Amino acid sequence: MKQHDLDITGDRCPLTFVKTKLLIERMEAGDVARVRLRGQEPRENVPRSVRDHGHEVVSLALAEDDPSGETYVLVLRKV
Repeated sequence: MKQHDLDITGDRCPLTFVKTKLLIERMEAGDVARVRLRGQEPRENVPRSVRDHGHEVVSLALAEDDPSGETYVLVLRKV
């Protein structure tokens, strides 16, 4: 199992999920990715799209290193 990291904090929907989907396509089943995202729309849409494509959302939590409280870390597992 490999760990992957992706930062999409500077991107807007739908590019946020496009980049996440491209990462998932490069991953192997069982691999885990940490995706940093910012804003309400990506926070709602990216996890939903990950599930809709049959993958597992392990967690979605505020990034501890962002005092603004706007950055989240999505952990997903490719199924």
